[in-house]
This record gives sequence, structure tokens and C-alpha cells, in this order.
Amino acid sequence: MLWQIILAAVLALIAGVALGFFIARKYMMNYLKKNPPINEQMLKMMMMQMGMKPSQKKINQMMSAMNKQVK
Repeated sequence: MLWQIILAAVLALIAGVALGFFIARKYMMNYLKKNPPINEQMLKMMMMQMGMKPSQKKINQMMSAMNKQVK
């Protein structure tokens, strides 16, 4: 009887951890999709600070490369 209660508690704990992990992962993926960490303007500013003169073509290439890495 006692071992059944302990087994049920352990299984519930494992299920809760797994469910919490997947919910948190889904939330973070949706958050990052809606609020990307770097946008075109930030990328342009970074390139200018590094001494580069960014063209729109170069910015688009870098943004698409970063978006491919995220997916």
C-alpha cells in the first residue's frame, strides 16, 4: 500500500516535470518568434559600430541567415 502511494507520487512528479518543460519550451519559442532578439535596425547599428557601411542587401542576407538558424 505504501509503495503504491510512493510510486504514484514519483510518477506524478515525473509527469509534472515533463509537462512543465514542454509548456515552457512552447511559450519561449512563441515569445522569440513574436519578439526576435535582433531586428534589422539593431543589425544595421552593429555593423556601423564595427566600421562597416551596411547595404540593405547585406542586412537582408544576415537576417535570413539568422532566421534559418532559429528554425
